[in-house]
Amino acid sequence: QVQLDESGGGLVQAGGSLRLSCAASGRTFSSNTMGWFRQNPGEEREFVAAINWSSTNTYYADSVKGRFTISRDNAKNTLYLQMNNLRPEDTAVYYCAAREKTTYSGGYYYRKRFEYDYWGQGTQVTVSS
Repeated sequence: QVQLDESGGGLVQAGGSLRLSCAASGRTFSSNTMGWFRQNPGEEREFVAAINWSSTNTYYADSVKGRFTISRDNAKNTLYLQMNNLRPEDTAVYYCAAREKTTYSGGYYYRKRFEYDYWGQGTQVTVSS
């Protein structure tokens, strides 16, 4: 059974940092693009960041560019999201996602929820002002 398990969320003050991790089990995603999304109650799940299999290409939402860094360790089958200079508007449940296809789709598609086949259960990030 394929599982994506996020961890590292919590409560932090504005300007602080958190590092999210997403450990995959049940199969390897070393050849697949992976990403992070976030969602608040009553809102659409929105794209945060994505990274290709070799870490040579990364993609970010404009709202987090320059503050968040996505990375991965294929040997550990783990995805990361380093979040710095956090703002109250970053408060959300953060979800890890993995793509089944290994073919290249490009940055436009990697920002879309439908591009991903596997999802974690989410981890809450709360940023206080």
